[in-house]
Amino acid sequence: MTEDKPIVNRVAKSRTLTVDFEEILNQYDLVDLDIAPWLWQGLVLKEKDFRESLENHNWSDYAGKDVCVYCSEDAIIPTWAYMLVATYIEEAKAQAHFGKIDDVVSTILINHINNFDTEEFTDKRVIIKGCGRWELSPEVYMTTTQKLQPLVKMLMFGEPCSTVPVYRKKRGN
Repeated sequence: MTEDKPIVNRVAKSRTLTVDFEEILNQYDLVDLDIAPWLWQGLVLKEKDFRESLENHNWSDYAGKDVCVYCSEDAIIPTWAYMLVATYIEEAKAQAHFGKIDDVVSTILINHINNFDTEEFTDKRVIIKGCGRWELSPEVYMTTTQKLQPLVKMLMFGEPCSTVPVYRKKRGN
């Protein structure tokens, strides 16, 4: 007869840290705003009509959100038009970003990576979590690698249960 032993989560007990981009992105309420419907025949920006569309739009829906502004049509949009949209977003107490959500996600993460405190990663085993809701650009992973490599003992990619080794500090370094 075998004795029942408690199940031990060895991953949780290990000294491995995980960088989870989903946790970072969960702090943001990202919404897309396509300005194409405000173009004349979907192709041309007419200033008077564009300004009227902006005035009539319900900006309160964006309060507290991160608004990703883009144009889905292949139209020439003057720079001032995006600036004008940004003023309405600011008045709605929201944050304006240029580009579709996927592009903005990369920008947000790269800014976060470049500014986060790295002290806790010194001489640690670190997993860069690879699966999640967002398909992230390779630039996000490359930036993270460059930021952490000089500090960590080991850098891995994937999930705690299945990782791919990326970097291991050589002895004497």
